[in-house]
Amino acid sequence: MLELHCILIAASTGFVTGLVSAIPVGPVNLTIMNEGARRGFGWALLIGMGATLMEVIYCFIAFTGLSSFFSRGYVEYAMELFSFVFMLFLGVKFLLAKSVQAPIHLGAAADRIELRLQERLHPHSAFMTGFVRVMGNLGVLGFWVVFSASFISHGFVTPDWPGKLSCVGGVALGIGVWFVVLSRLSSLGHGKLSEKTLLRMEHLSGVGLLVLASFYGGKIIHQMAHHRM
Repeated sequence: MLELHCILIAASTGFVTGLVSAIPVGPVNLTIMNEGARRGFGWALLIGMGATLMEVIYCFIAFTGLSSFFSRGYVEYAMELFSFVFMLFLGVKFLLAKSVQAPIHLGAAADRIELRLQERLHPHSAFMTGFVRVMGNLGVLGFWVVFSASFISHGFVTPDWPGKLSCVGGVALGIGVWFVVLSRLSSLGHGKLSEKTLLRMEHLSGVGLLVLASFYGGKIIHQMAHHRM
């Protein structure tokens, strides 16, 4: 029963985080909106599924390869503090967003990498369009590295295969649900889901991240007070 409880918590954590991370306005959402209105639900959904697969791959890499490094001694404490600051930064960024742009931007160098990937792979299918767009955004990998280490250090995800895979599965479901909804609404026409509406949803996701950041901040303060005692 305890193992099932841990798996459910990990899966729920992944689902909520995947859903919240997929909502902010970015290249994939805009592509789905435009292509859904032009070519219909099926084409938009394939773009979303390609993007989901690549994001899940990045999430899997973060959980199985990089998060273990951040779960050791002082590195873990430093990562907890950094994850709090990172969530606070993203929450404020999403909440105050006034225009459509990539939610996680790593600068000009990352933009060049993304452009070169798209030029070299030159995706022709809807599925590969979504796949390559996420592949070129290294900010997605950075996002999941921070959150995977944070989830493990705070006990939301157990540091074993059932816990990690459950969370990754939850992430896949959360992102997939959002892209199904977005594809359906986009296929009904541009007026059904405007960029302004997406921007409002981004503001709501910012509120969610700020709530999560406040929870993490409270936990860090509690841990500091406990160590002083």
